[in-house]
Parts: sequence; structure tokens; C-alpha cells
Amino acid sequence: MELVTAYNVTDIRKDFPILNQTVHGKPLVYFDNAATTQKPLPVIQALTEYYQGYNANIHRGIHTLAEKATAEYEGTREAARQFINAAQREEIIFTRGTTEGINLVAASFGRAFIKAGDEIIISTMEHHSNIVPWQMLCEETGAKLSVIPITDEGDIILEEYEKLLSEKTKMVALVYVSNSLGTINPVKQVIDLAHGYGARVLVDGAQATAHLDIDVQALDCDFYVFSSHKMYGPTGVGVLYGKKALLEAMPPYQGGGEMIKDVSFERTTYNELPYKFEAGTPNIADTVAFKAALQYVNNIGKAAIGEYEQELLAYGTEALSGIPGLRIIGQAREKISVISFRVEGIHHQDIGIILDTQGIAVRTGHHCTQPLMQRFGIPGTSRASFAMYNTKEEIDRLVQGLHKVRKMFA
Repeated sequence: MELVTAYNVTDIRKDFPILNQTVHGKPLVYFDNAATTQKPLPVIQALTEYYQGYNANIHRGIHTLAEKATAEYEGTREAARQFINAAQREEIIFTRGTTEGINLVAASFGRAFIKAGDEIIISTMEHHSNIVPWQMLCEETGAKLSVIPITDEGDIILEEYEKLLSEKTKMVALVYVSNSLGTINPVKQVIDLAHGYGARVLVDGAQATAHLDIDVQALDCDFYVFSSHKMYGPTGVGVLYGKKALLEAMPPYQGGGEMIKDVSFERTTYNELPYKFEAGTPNIADTVAFKAALQYVNNIGKAAIGEYEQELLAYGTEALSGIPGLRIIGQAREKISVISFRVEGIHHQDIGIILDTQGIAVRTGHHCTQPLMQRFGIPGTSRASFAMYNTKEEIDRLVQGLHKVRKMFA
């Protein structure tokens, strides 16, 4: 398969200074992108410019620095709105990340609309962040948690999902893309089926948003959550999208400054959207810099990035499949550029440690998906996840490294 002609990975790599280093004397190969992506120079520069030029608290100040910081902060809100095609800026709530976004919905929507006897549906491949908040809600309310099963290849079984749906279903919370398997779930079908029963749907977009075109209006999801740091932006910033009518009907998640209009000892009046859900001084600098990440992805183009990453996935799948004793976990019909694998007779942690001595960074463990690992009857995997700046030559180094690992355990 030929590379995309308009895609110049060499030039892209120049924008990521962290890649130009050695680890244990070997050139770094960074294949842990599903955990967090590296940051391009425009993002790093945006952070520096904020702290050097206009560091100030936002929204309430009338001096020049405060007005500049507020404008840049709200500029990121508009950029995020456009990136996922939300209808209104009020539907974009800033959080600390995907995890907080899910917790916010579980706590606020759950407190208002879910009661004993109601049902919540998730899938077998969910990250712990999209399991535990719903378990906590079920414990508090007496609601029931149901789980969509998956195939041996890593696809959800839609027929079984349909059987779980009923008039009791109040929430379906589904990962768009599995962080462990790379599976791209048919979320539009899931959403349409849920809406047929009057249920609401939250989509965990942590792994999807950097790889796929996202249009929340076309999906018709009720909530969509994602994180900055998994799409070339800073850590500690996330976005919760919610349909405006739902957000207006939900109670605040936290109390404090900014989420209020008026406060007395007798009564508090809450602020309008989106500020009702943004209590306290936010992560201003990283939120401002997140806009640079969104612009960076847009400038290269989602289509070009996606096509290139699919080439890496195809190349890596074929190359790793040729290693004796290696088994890929997760071979769904549609995947992003994630390959989780096990090597017969070798613990996944040993694989990660030995690869690190060769300058190759992969993730090992259960990837915060312990129920999924139990489904496959394994304790964990080694995971190589590819991003826009990775190369086929780096995949070749991974293959060579795995051959060395096998020789050490022969």
C-alpha cells in the first residue's frame, strides 16, 4: 500500500520536538498514543505565550489581561464546538477530561432522572471511566446495569443489545472506539435504537475524536465526551457536549464561583449555560492551548490523517502477524490504529520492559478495561497505538524488537 501522496510525515515529525531524542541510547519510537499523544510546537508555544503574555483569571476581570485571557479561553470553546459540529456554544462544557465528563453526567443527569428500577446499558469493552460512575449511580439509586456482549473479534453484538433495550432503559453509555481493541462501534445504530425507547445516549469519544470525523448533530447523541491530551493537546482539559435542553434540565455538578448568578444565605441562583457546570477557576492555560491542537489537526486534515493511520494499521497488522506465537487481541471489522497483542509464553510486562531498553514505548497491562480482559480470559496485553507522526520504519523496529524478545525467552 502506497503512502498518501499529500501527506508528509517527515515534516509533521519536525513539529514534535519530543520525538527527536534517544531512550537507552536508541532513537525513541513512541507507540503509546492511545494513552496520550505528544504535543506539537504550536501547542507548546500557546502555553508559553499565555503565561508570558496574558496570564489572568477569566470572565470577571475588566482589565486588559483578563479580557485577553477570557477571549482566548472562549475562543477554544468555539473551536471545540466547530470541531464536533455542536449546534450552540452553550452545549460545550469544559471539564478536566473524559472521565470527569462521564462523572458529571452520571451525577447530574442521574440525580435528576434515574431512579430505582430504571436500567442503564454499557458494553463489555468500556473503559473503567465508563463503568464505575454508572455502578456508583446504580448503587445509590437502585437502578440496574446491563452489559452488551461482544464477539471474539471484538465487535458488539447488536442483536443482543436490542434484547436489552426496554421502556425501563434510561441511559446507554457506549465507547465510540475501544482503547484496548481499536474497535469502532456502530454508535449511530446504537443511538437510534436507544432513542426508539426514549433512552438517552452518552458516547465516550476519548479515542475516537482524534481519528474520526465527529458530528454530534448527525449522530444525534445526547452527550459526547472527549479529552484534549489524546488529540495532541494539553492534559487536564476535556469537553462535555450535551444537548442544550438536557443540560438546562440538569442540576449543577459542583458549587462555587462562576456557576452562580446570585448568592445569599437563603438562596442561590445558578448561572446560565455553559457556566452552570464550570465551578471555580478553570484550567485556563491548557484550555487556551487546546485550541492550537484543534487547529493543528484541522490544518493537516482529518481525512489525510485517518488515511495515513489506516495504512500504518494495515502494515503493522501484517508485520506483527508474521511473528511466531503472537496473537492479536481485537480484530473487529472496523478499527483505528491500535494493535493489542500477546506473545505465547511471555508476560506482557516483560515485553514492555524489554522493548523500552530498545527505545520503543508501548503500553502494557489491562488498559483500564479489566472486564474486557476477563472476557478474553487474559490478564492483559501489550498495545502499540499509532498516531499521525509514526512511520512504517518505526513499526519495523517494533517487529525487530519483538523478535529479540522471543529469543530472550527461547
